[in-house]
Amino acid sequence: MLNPSSDDLWFVPLGGTGEIGMNLNLYGHDGHWLMVDCGVSFDEPLVPLYRQSDTEQRLGEGARHRVVAPDPSFIAEQKESLAGIVITHAHEDHVGAIPYLWQRFQKPIYTTGFTAEVLRRKLARSKLANKVPIIEVDTTIAHQIGPFSVSWLAITHSLPEPFALKIETAVGNVLHTADWKIDANPITGQPFDAALYKQLGEEKILALVGDSTNAPKPGFSISERNCYDGLLSTIKSKKGRVVVGCFGSNIARLLSLAKIAKKTNRYLGLYGRSLLNMYGIAKQQGIWPDDLTVADPQHLGYLPPREVLAVATGSQGEKNTALSRLAKDTHPHLQLDKGDAVIFSSIVIPGNEESVAKLSKALSAKGVDVLHSEDSALPIHASGHPCQEELKLMYHWVKPKIAVPVHGEAIHLQVHAEIAKQTGVTKSYVGQNGDLYRLAPQPSIRRGVIKVGRIAVQQE
Repeated sequence: MLNPSSDDLWFVPLGGTGEIGMNLNLYGHDGHWLMVDCGVSFDEPLVPLYRQSDTEQRLGEGARHRVVAPDPSFIAEQKESLAGIVITHAHEDHVGAIPYLWQRFQKPIYTTGFTAEVLRRKLARSKLANKVPIIEVDTTIAHQIGPFSVSWLAITHSLPEPFALKIETAVGNVLHTADWKIDANPITGQPFDAALYKQLGEEKILALVGDSTNAPKPGFSISERNCYDGLLSTIKSKKGRVVVGCFGSNIARLLSLAKIAKKTNRYLGLYGRSLLNMYGIAKQQGIWPDDLTVADPQHLGYLPPREVLAVATGSQGEKNTALSRLAKDTHPHLQLDKGDAVIFSSIVIPGNEESVAKLSKALSAKGVDVLHSEDSALPIHASGHPCQEELKLMYHWVKPKIAVPVHGEAIHLQVHAEIAKQTGVTKSYVGQNGDLYRLAPQPSIRRGVIKVGRIAVQQE
């Protein structure tokens, strides 16, 4: 059993490093562990990425499963040493595994009000309803969780209340960025506050454990406001029904589309449980303006095509989602005809290329005009992750001694490490799930120390 001493500060990813999705991270210090995030992926095989020499490749497709989570055995077998669980934000790949895995840990969960409400609704549909202690944190103060002092630092992303974490210990402090971007004009929340991160540069941050999703992309990510403008121009020119595929938890995009519906005299309908659920939470939390109305999705099918703006789940080509059913003419409330349009306000997550292509082909065969964000002349999707110039700024501000790229496949991590090096960071460690990153006292990385894997928590 690995047991960090009072001199040690360790980082161990069980999911989300060497892959995109299923984030589950552990920090070890003074005989205790702190879990940061506990997420899932969808429609994945149980065979993850494996190291082969210095490259990684996917070994065999195998059977794909509806919902897949990281194997938590390493920490579940020593749950008495787990001090607590921190959830950074409400995306599925950061919070979605809690209803399936919490019983193995039985430790309190620390998070913010919006994320707590998302989690409570998830748990209400499970046998854990009202059984999980969820502590809604005051983000203006640090919280002591075992030997870890955790501070929530506001950041910008594609949903309400995203936070980075400053994790302080007696032997060193870490900035855990989680998902972020620099957005001066977000649709939800406050603009990015650079002063928060410049202040960290004065505090001797030992390590930055950071988002690598867009590390290969030059420049800056675009703002949600630019995405709104691009979607408005694109939708305004359409004569038939318009269906927009986007990630179910992207509240910022939903708000943009609600404003566009109002401006183009269309009725907005939401198709997919996750969209309806997120809309309900946004209403309850006071995030959704009263003047932006959402129509009953059962009624949109009776409207003239030019008055319909639908938002649907399934932008990654997942089976049995709203977009999939629309493509197959099996949706009970809406049917698409020649002259209608489907706009993918999303990107294709690596590994989903085949399923998205299959969905696009089925829609095109019906005479539907299909537009992907990658092929659009206008910005119709804004990523929630930092591109190269944003990463460089963060490193210039924070000035960590060590860079630990996470949240990405091998190429993302390697490019991220190179960017850190360019900005003057002397040590970067590129690893994957199951590696032991020793941040203190003597920085190093030990490969494949912890047995990791994937488990199916919901079958097809």
